[in-house]
Amino acid sequence: MKYMMTYDLMESARNTNQWLGATARAMAAYPMMSLVPNPFMELVGAWGEVTERTFERMVAKPDWGISALPTEDGKDHPVTIEKIVERPFGDLVHFKIAGRKPQKRRVLLVAPMSGHYATLLRKTVISLLPDCDVYITDWHNARDIPVSAGKFDIEDYTLYLVDFMKALGSDIHVIAVCQPAPLALAATAYLAEQDADAQPRSLTLIGGPIDPEANHTEVTDFGRSVTMGQLENTMIQRVGYKYAGVGRLVYPGLLQLASFISMNASTHSEAFSNQIMRVAKGQAQDHDKHNTFYDEYLAVMDMTGEFYLSTVERVFKRREIARNDFTVVGHKVDFGKITTVAVKIVEGEKDDISAPGQCLAALPLLTGLPESKKASHLEPGAGHYGIFAGKSWRQNIRPLVLDFIDSNSKPPKAKAAKADNVVSL
Repeated sequence: MKYMMTYDLMESARNTNQWLGATARAMAAYPMMSLVPNPFMELVGAWGEVTERTFERMVAKPDWGISALPTEDGKDHPVTIEKIVERPFGDLVHFKIAGRKPQKRRVLLVAPMSGHYATLLRKTVISLLPDCDVYITDWHNARDIPVSAGKFDIEDYTLYLVDFMKALGSDIHVIAVCQPAPLALAATAYLAEQDADAQPRSLTLIGGPIDPEANHTEVTDFGRSVTMGQLENTMIQRVGYKYAGVGRLVYPGLLQLASFISMNASTHSEAFSNQIMRVAKGQAQDHDKHNTFYDEYLAVMDMTGEFYLSTVERVFKRREIARNDFTVVGHKVDFGKITTVAVKIVEGEKDDISAPGQCLAALPLLTGLPESKKASHLEPGAGHYGIFAGKSWRQNIRPLVLDFIDSNSKPPKAKAAKADNVVSL
């Protein structure tokens, strides 16, 4: 399937469905249609509205939608997004709050590159902004990156994280959500050997596949059941002529979305049927619960083919992270070299993406880290989304993470001792 034709065929199907929805909506809106004493035209218009919005959102990057934030002075301060580091495949961005005093807590959120944009963590960002200075990794859609920019696999991803951490300084606290958890751990270990002074103060790993074999899910079962050749032949396509990344091998966002929806097809089908009826009855709103969720869920991005394939092969099949056998540009990363960075694991009891135990597998790898620097939390009844953006995150996990950050905000003792020696001289 590594052809532009198959990529363009999917885009054509998406475009056609968007056009059909717009056509049905426009046709039902004609004044003369009100003369038809039948609710059928209302249903046609409702179907058109929901269909047009659904397929339109698939190629649109969502906005962060964070315009202002109330602070301790009782005033709303505007929030602007500024780029700290710009790279071809992703930027390090900062949520700058005008007029607010500098915050003691500085947090780097490592967003997943697993089909959705970094805006998937919008609620996580909003919940942290009142108490933290927040930075996030903003990964780019591979379809928009020219082939001349080169490759981007999991080693490149790890090196991006290394550079982002260096740019922010050692007083940063890193929170990695889902897919990047193993690579954030690898980046920290890489810094421990290459530039120890640039290591973060703490590292919180939320629902990530450190060891996918620790507890099987549909995701891990799929990874074991297919060969790399099958994945490459069925999942990887070349970007078509419409985008700047023409010719680049990618795992298309539309194909990823089809996989996401197929996992819970009946649930999604019911949700869209109910929304069509609400629109027909005049009960739906632009920012109701359905639209708020699906505007984000349906917005997907292409990831580079080499990133997808190297993730499956090296993290899921060969379990290089779990076996402490991960290499970056020829250098073998040793997790035992992490000796000062406090590490906290957060898992959800009902997580069907990264099941309990997969992320917890990170702690035994940290043989050089004192037990006092290790922590873990299993959230009862929480699913995957809930542990970083849902009710469980807001009410239970977020306070625990902030406490963990506060208790590990002081510089490592070795650095303090070195500073004392300098003063005494």
